[in-house]
Amino acid sequence: MKAEFTAIVKKDGDWWLGWVEEVPGANAQEKTKEELIISLREAAKDILELRCQEAREQAANDFEEITLVI
Repeated sequence: MKAEFTAIVKKDGDWWLGWVEEVPGANAQEKTKEELIISLREAAKDILELRCQEAREQAANDFEEITLVI
C-alpha cells in the first residue's frame, strides 16, 4: 500500500527538524535534510505499523478488515 503524507521540515542551527503532519509522534532531528526525510519516513511507518497491530489486538478475533480510500 502506498500513501502520501506531508512532512514539515526546517533548519535550526546545525540540525534539520521535521514532523509528519498526519502521524502524531512521527518526528525526527538529523544533521542533513536527506537523513531527516529517511528518519521521518521510518518513524511514520513504525508508528502506523504499531497502531495497526494495536487495533488488531483490541479487536481480538472474528473481525473484518476493510480498505478505506480517503
